Amino acid sequence: MQRKYFGTDGVRGKVGVLPIVPDFVMKLGWAAGKVLSEKGTKKVIIGKDTRISGYMLEAALEAGFSAAGVKSVLLGPMPTPAIAYLTRAFRAEAGVVISASHNPFYDNGIKFFSKDGTKLPDEIEARIEALLDEEMTVVEPEKLGKASRKDDAPGRYVEFCKGSFPNSLTMDGIRVVLDCAHGATYQVAPHVFNELGAEVIVIGNEPNGTNINDMYGSTHPDNLIAKVLQTRADIGIAFDGDGDRVMMVDKDGTLLDGDVLLYIIAKWQKENNKLDGGVVGTLMSNLGLEQALGRLGVPFARAKVGDRYVMEQLLEKGWKLGGENSGHIISLRHTTTGDGIISALQVIRAMCDTHLSIKELRKDLVLYPQVLKNVRLTAGFNALTDEKVKKVIAEAEKTLGDKGRVLLRNSGTEPLVRVMVEGEDGQLVNQLATKIANVIVKESQI
Repeated sequence: MQRKYFGTDGVRGKVGVLPIVPDFVMKLGWAAGKVLSEKGTKKVIIGKDTRISGYMLEAALEAGFSAAGVKSVLLGPMPTPAIAYLTRAFRAEAGVVISASHNPFYDNGIKFFSKDGTKLPDEIEARIEALLDEEMTVVEPEKLGKASRKDDAPGRYVEFCKGSFPNSLTMDGIRVVLDCAHGATYQVAPHVFNELGAEVIVIGNEPNGTNINDMYGSTHPDNLIAKVLQTRADIGIAFDGDGDRVMMVDKDGTLLDGDVLLYIIAKWQKENNKLDGGVVGTLMSNLGLEQALGRLGVPFARAKVGDRYVMEQLLEKGWKLGGENSGHIISLRHTTTGDGIISALQVIRAMCDTHLSIKELRKDLVLYPQVLKNVRLTAGFNALTDEKVKKVIAEAEKTLGDKGRVLLRNSGTEPLVRVMVEGEDGQLVNQLATKIANVIVKESQI
């Protein structure tokens, strides 16, 4: 079934524009409720990030679920991975998150977790989409779903996160700067690291409904870098707006993306016999990560870009660790989805266990220079099948040999093709990426 509303991560868009309008979201809640109320507890939990539109969408969802006879448990602002965990803990039929992740405040979205804390299966999303075309009905008055609030949800999630860090280790003596992006981690992240013994300095923890991801968080690390250097911290940690991604900064102010963090976690797990199989990255994962893991004897596989596809490969292979260079890391040894706090804890666990700094832990990882160019296309032109484009790519690949690679990927949301070139020589990489982009532009205009 072709998806009309669901993308790779739920339903998302600009607030006030279909589908992120109250009447549609209410019907989405009703449709999801109809599908999810066929068995089990007939209960869902609803969390959100700190966007001002969350109030409106939460009320709409609650009304829709009630009309379908489903109980709603409202948790308020909570990280996306917290909803995945609490869905299981509360024995709910599903978890719902109102968030647009790292997007600006004027966007929002609705994403669902199954009762197992994983993304909804495709067939369930398809059934929900099919119901959206039907007339909305209401159950008998005595069967309407009730709504309640859980005030202790943040504390439960704090303890869950702390449980992924061994009791035998402590963060005493470690100074940590946390950047919460004025988002969903602002209440819980400081407690997690403080209670594990770290000296915690927090920025980006004053949400006002419109400042989520605004110059703070994992997509805007400059403030974090400055604060780490100013306070002489040992490490800096930046989450995105809903807390499922993380970037880190070492004490010298060097930004560490998801590839670096994934390498540190995988290396520690390999050395301590805790790595099940190999590691799943994506088509965008740096070639240097693949080669460094290879030197450790760790198998590496690439999935399509998107945590959904990383998860698919992990489950298919029976592996437990994967992620994207954007900082979305999945550690199935600890939880069922990408979790920024738990991922950061695993990096610090390696630091505490080995008594090494992040700089020392990642010293054997050499990332290749990587250039990404977005090329706008004219309608109907397919750069991936054009003969002249394929020829210039083949020439670039021959030039790079086994010391680099070229990747072309169509955007799923815009008429763009993304040209990625990486290799040992940064100047050469940039020249090749520019050459390929120019050929695409020329051919697109013919």
